[in-house]
Amino acid sequence: MSTLLHSYTPPSVSLRLRPRPSRCLRPLRFQVGRMGNSVVRAQAATEVTEAATSEGLKKGIAEFYDESSGVWESVWGDHMHHGFYEPDTAASLSDHRPAQIRMIEEALSFAGVSDDPMKKPKTIVDVGCGIGGSSRYLAKKYGAQCRGITLSPIQAQRAQELAAAEGLADKVSFQVADALQQPFPDGEFDLVWSMESGEHMPDKMKFVSELARVAAPGATIIIVTWCHRDLSPSEDSLKPDEIALLNKICDAYYLPAWCSASDYVNIAKSLSLENIKTADWSDNVAPFWPAVIRSAFTWQGFTSLLRSGWKTIRGALVMPLMIEGYKKNLIKFAVITCTKPN
Repeated sequence: MSTLLHSYTPPSVSLRLRPRPSRCLRPLRFQVGRMGNSVVRAQAATEVTEAATSEGLKKGIAEFYDESSGVWESVWGDHMHHGFYEPDTAASLSDHRPAQIRMIEEALSFAGVSDDPMKKPKTIVDVGCGIGGSSRYLAKKYGAQCRGITLSPIQAQRAQELAAAEGLADKVSFQVADALQQPFPDGEFDLVWSMESGEHMPDKMKFVSELARVAAPGATIIIVTWCHRDLSPSEDSLKPDEIALLNKICDAYYLPAWCSASDYVNIAKSLSLENIKTADWSDNVAPFWPAVIRSAFTWQGFTSLLRSGWKTIRGALVMPLMIEGYKKNLIKFAVITCTKPN
């Protein structure tokens, strides 16, 4: 099976990181072209915090979710991701869980994942699984075996508890693991699922390469993630005020360099993945952050937040910046799907 990995790691692909401690990020730019005998080149320029190039980033992410996951579950339930809404509608607190389920279903539909008993996925990996909401939902929907990984020991433990409570202990399992070094063999899964975890990945090329490595031939890969807007042909980077805004969000949510949806598409192309599609769902998630902010001002939300700790409080304080980023068309909520060749 090792040949599968080799075929998805072109030797000509390189990422250049230029650390600069005073900045969280500079946007990635990937250029995919031809050189010699169809050799694919990828070039990236980034500025990242010192933590983003070390174990410090992983430690920060783990501690952030160790601290905040209980607050999220108590207020919003077991799905730790955006909801999918009709554009230009207000989101009520009662609609948040149906909207989160719609997000899962919309992603599956967009990727063309089949419900046919003969074609539906039988093995699934949930990369950045949170407390296992997607894993349990997918396991029940498809009758599949699902493995979830997270950097947070608290999340992994809670996910396993919820699986046992739902009678799914024989279907789903969770463990602490790095998405950039997944503890799975090559070609293991029919469906590779990443719901809002890509934004935490300091090496986007390695991230997608690992998703491709663990995917079985013919498997579907689904990435739903936060991105920055696409750069115009005349731009080398985002504008200074845009970078400043994203830096503040990075500091609160332990995010390294962002990239655009086009960057993900170019990475997928460089890895010879097929049926690559992307869509901008920013309008469909626009009601989400206002709803989260309103929930923080309920008595349950407020008291839970105060008990949680500084990392969670700091994350809550920058939620209005997420709204600002969406309104300025700087932040994009993107879905990228593709398949691994047979």
